[in-house]
Amino acid sequence: MGGSDVPARYGATFARFASGMDLGMDKMMRDMHAPGYTGNADVDFLAMMIPHHEGAVEMARLVLIHGRDPLTRKLAEEIIASQVVEIEGMKRRLAILSAKSGPERDEFPALAGTRGSP
Repeated sequence: MGGSDVPARYGATFARFASGMDLGMDKMMRDMHAPGYTGNADVDFLAMMIPHHEGAVEMARLVLIHGRDPLTRKLAEEIIASQVVEIEGMKRRLAILSAKSGPERDEFPALAGTRGSP
């Protein structure tokens, strides 16, 4: 992705950031596709979105370590806060959908609170 020319072009400090981003993106893509498809769009969506959100958290963490712009850092903090809540909700919902097949499937960890509405 970033290539071996990154340290020469941008310096060792930025190369650590770029390496972390590349590793995070590779992991996210592997994790998104690891479960394979089940034939259930809801389950497959959740199974892929969890690692996608985890990847966003990792990218935001890296910008908090390496970034300097206050507004970008604030956005990264907000991404971490909201995505962690959404990841937990998606994991709970995925567990419900994967384990049950009755009326209790209507249980849902509310995600609306992450968007500021009930």
